[in-house]
Amino acid sequence: MTNIPKTAIKRLVKRDSSVRLTDKAAESISVILEGKARKIARYAMMQAKKNGRKTILKEDIDSYRLKFGD
Repeated sequence: MTNIPKTAIKRLVKRDSSVRLTDKAAESISVILEGKARKIARYAMMQAKKNGRKTILKEDIDSYRLKFGD
């Protein structure tokens, strides 16, 4: 079970197209997004610690995007 609600995933897809998702499809996307979010958070946490902070800033997230292009 993931923490990202299936309804939120369905809403995002429907907003950008007229396509609908089944619950299982939304759950699958949710699992992928949660894994990606964990990767980004771990990287941002390392950046914050490297810079002597206990707080993740937007720039830490942006540095992930610059490095990995996601």
